[in-house]
Amino acid sequence: MIDLAQDTPSNPLLRLGAQPIALTAAALLLLIAGVTSIGLWRAYTGAAPETDRVVASRQLQARTVQASEQLVEKTKGLEATQQESIDQLQVVQDQLQTMKRLMAAQQADTKRLSEQVASLNESIDGLRQSFASARSTEVETPSVTRRKPTRSRVHASARKSSRG
Repeated sequence: MIDLAQDTPSNPLLRLGAQPIALTAAALLLLIAGVTSIGLWRAYTGAAPETDRVVASRQLQARTVQASEQLVEKTKGLEATQQESIDQLQVVQDQLQTMKRLMAAQQADTKRLSEQVASLNESIDGLRQSFASARSTEVETPSVTRRKPTRSRVHASARKSSRG
């Protein structure tokens, strides 16, 4: 004899496995209920991670753009400052060249004047020597001085006393 009671499973989980369509329908209903509850919860609380992420990414982009603009402005400022420094350096170099030229001209004038002073000193020394040699020859040779007549001396002294 065949026992029919042994062919039917007594476990209720095994019975559900025997009906796959009902099992799939129940899982689908649970899934739809969960998604719906999540959607209602987000709508009610206003917290949506996707919108938060979008807002955060837009803020990050805005900060990035702002930082880029600041970098561009600072770079332009540095370029302007660098150009001003280059211009000032060029002016200083031009002034230095001018000062070098003026100093060279002044040194040339000083050298020329020193040579002229040396030439004048040599001329003065030559004149002193010639004057000294002329004096020494005058001292060596007695000079004959003519005397004025006595009368003219008397008249000259009389004129002086009458004037004074």
